[in-house]
Amino acid sequence: MRPQSVILTFLGDHVYGRGLCVSSRSFIEAFAKVGISEEATRSTLTRMVHRGLLRRQRSGRRMYFGLTPTSTEVLKDGERRIWHSGVVNDADGDRWTLVGFSLPESWQRQRHELRSRLIWAGFGPLQNGLWIAPGEVDAAGVIEDLGANVKVFAAEPRCPTDMHALVGDAYDLAGLGERYRAFLRRWDQADPAPDAPDDLARSLTLLTGWLQIIRTDPRLPLRYLPDDWPAEKAQRVCHTLHERFRPEAARVAERLLDTVPDQTWAER
Repeated sequence: MRPQSVILTFLGDHVYGRGLCVSSRSFIEAFAKVGISEEATRSTLTRMVHRGLLRRQRSGRRMYFGLTPTSTEVLKDGERRIWHSGVVNDADGDRWTLVGFSLPESWQRQRHELRSRLIWAGFGPLQNGLWIAPGEVDAAGVIEDLGANVKVFAAEPRCPTDMHALVGDAYDLAGLGERYRAFLRRWDQADPAPDAPDDLARSLTLLTGWLQIIRTDPRLPLRYLPDDWPAEKAQRVCHTLHERFRPEAARVAERLLDTVPDQTWAER
């Protein structure tokens, strides 16, 4: 697991919405439980500050870290994906969003950034310069500040379009399905993660791995997915285990959390 992903999971489960800043020592103690070294934790905290994902706040001789507007939005998105939107799209409608773009060959950085944002937002490549996503996606935030020539349309499929073939071409269903099955192989058992020191470590590992999967899941319409699609079962396992781990995980987190009030909390 990438240390940044674990830090965001920890903040989302134990700090988000509480108006607190957390000491570096608390992060170090928490992440040692999942095998992340002190050096890796410290360097990741520094990088996250430089990327605008965390802010420093000094109290006495200690340094604390708090959320920024950017990380708050990331955690809000994670909360929505885990607990609210779910992995199954069984909507009756068949609406899609199309994004077409044209970038000069010299704009390699912008091209890579745009494609990364499109994948994050659930788009798959339909053909050169044309991407598709299920539902009606607000693409304004995806394309802003890139200076790209982008066009956005809402669309519905019409005959003779073979949507099963189109979805299979635009998305790596085999790879996504295998990620869900690997999650089930690891967690769908009576005693998952038996070597973890406590339920905080289990909870961090569980949710970090789950978020890494569902953030790559575009939530395609169920009608276009294989009959044995494993996402819904994997989601039930994740939610059940999180509820099972939550009481002890919260107690352990409270014991190791060294916090101060976030001075910017009242401004949000």
